[in-house]
Amino acid sequence: MTARDSFRLRCAFLPIALTLFAAVGALIFPTTATMIALPGQSAKITFKRVFQGSTPELIELVIRDDSTAATYEIRQLDDDPGTLPFEVSVTLRTKIFGLAAELHHFEGLDLDVHRKIANLGEKTFRWEQGAVSHETKFNYTLNPPANQLLQIFEGLARQQEHFALLSRRMRYDRLGINDALLQFETDLNRGLMPEPQRMIPLLDQISSDPKFVDIARQRARSLADRLRHPS
Repeated sequence: MTARDSFRLRCAFLPIALTLFAAVGALIFPTTATMIALPGQSAKITFKRVFQGSTPELIELVIRDDSTAATYEIRQLDDDPGTLPFEVSVTLRTKIFGLAAELHHFEGLDLDVHRKIANLGEKTFRWEQGAVSHETKFNYTLNPPANQLLQIFEGLARQQEHFALLSRRMRYDRLGINDALLQFETDLNRGLMPEPQRMIPLLDQISSDPKFVDIARQRARSLADRLRHPS
């Protein structure tokens, strides 16, 4: 083999060698995008809002991609911390993670409008999967997928507030049940809650309990029927 033939052979082999090297490198040193896509690693999204001087001052919800079980924390900042469980349907969970994917799992994402507007509370979206995590913070955004995601999380928080209020009134303030039901009905009419049907068992309990005043029982029954048979 002449020196020229040897040189041509090395040149022909070089692209193949570089391709093999890149493939091996991707396996040994995966990029962030590759790590995010690894099968078998569950992911979770955390939404947090801190707004001093409001009620509540802190809202935090955690949704997982592999479970309907979720957690929430809603309180004033001076209150003792503590999370509580709730459930999110597969349909809503799929929508949440679909919106997060549209937002590239919040990696390097700047959502804030960066204008002089009123303080509306600091919101945080956080993505975690294995050793990978991304988060973005904002006061106000015009990003459509981010606003959809924000509405879902704030709606879930509002929904859990209604559940907690009704549960407390049932135990400690039976005469206040009707007022709590009116508040729930107002938000239901405004379409603020993503899964209001999860309130049905509580409404059924109120409507069938003779300890509560008739007007509250009737309203609870009407609301439960409305949620069971939406128009």
